[in-house]
Amino acid sequence: MRVVLEMEQTMNTNREYKNTVFTKLFNDVDKLLELYNALSGGNYGADTKIEINTLNDVLFMDLMNDISFTVDEKVVILIEHQASINENLPLRFLLYIARVYEKIIEKKAIYRQKQMKIPMPEFIVLYNGKSEFPDEKVLRLSDAFHEVPGHMEKHGSLDLTVRILNISAGHNEGIVNKSVALHGYVTFVSKVREGLDSGMELSVSVTEAVRYCEEKEILQPFLANHASEVVNMLTTEFNLEDAIAVWKEEGREEGIAIGEARGEARGEARGEARGEARGKVWGEAHVLSLIESGHSLAEVKEILYREHEEYSN
Repeated sequence: MRVVLEMEQTMNTNREYKNTVFTKLFNDVDKLLELYNALSGGNYGADTKIEINTLNDVLFMDLMNDISFTVDEKVVILIEHQASINENLPLRFLLYIARVYEKIIEKKAIYRQKQMKIPMPEFIVLYNGKSEFPDEKVLRLSDAFHEVPGHMEKHGSLDLTVRILNISAGHNEGIVNKSVALHGYVTFVSKVREGLDSGMELSVSVTEAVRYCEEKEILQPFLANHASEVVNMLTTEFNLEDAIAVWKEEGREEGIAIGEARGEARGEARGEARGEARGKVWGEAHVLSLIESGHSLAEVKEILYREHEEYSN
């Protein structure tokens, strides 16, 4: 439980101070333009106008480091993601882009009779986690819609697509190598993971990765100018990643226990011999869905216990 409490405190801090190594590195128009050229296959020159308009309030609660910017009549939401890919990303992007449009569009303009042109949205996620993931995947908001009998178009009147690129070591090297900053960042994170895999403490591994990059002139002068800050930020990010994994496991065990009780209660009521087994399946799936929805562990427990009481009575 101590790890969970520390994780919740860290998440609260992360909501207030959004800077991470990724966002700090690419909160620079030159590096950001270079990165976007690599991701889009474009060839935007140094004189291209690019404006960063990242939201200050956080809609993305977990390990998602977001940068929002406008370029060439497009508004691009770019996220670096180290945790497992959440299938609800399109819905969360929908909420995010609405807030971005509110920020960059004159409020009174939407009431004018003449149609107002707005920047085209583009959603990109850079996956940099440990789990197996394809080089590229597209998630669609319409895949989450309930199927409506007789409705020909599954996306209805709305859809949104998210392009996910795996930038972990060994993936999409053609894209990664087009951006000096992105290649350096991927190398840096990879060195941190190598240190952890060899048994180093997290803080030591991050410090050694910083030293390695300085010796090889990777991410310079960025790391030289922000070394201590980078160590603190990345240590917090990786600690949070591990803590979320622990949080999910504790919630899973809690849900299985309550699910067993719920399954037993249903089994006795209906004479189902497999009530306990069904309860286990329900417990794990249900608690993970609650966690993915953003509920804290305390809230998950409260919901599960309340549901258990309802089914037991």
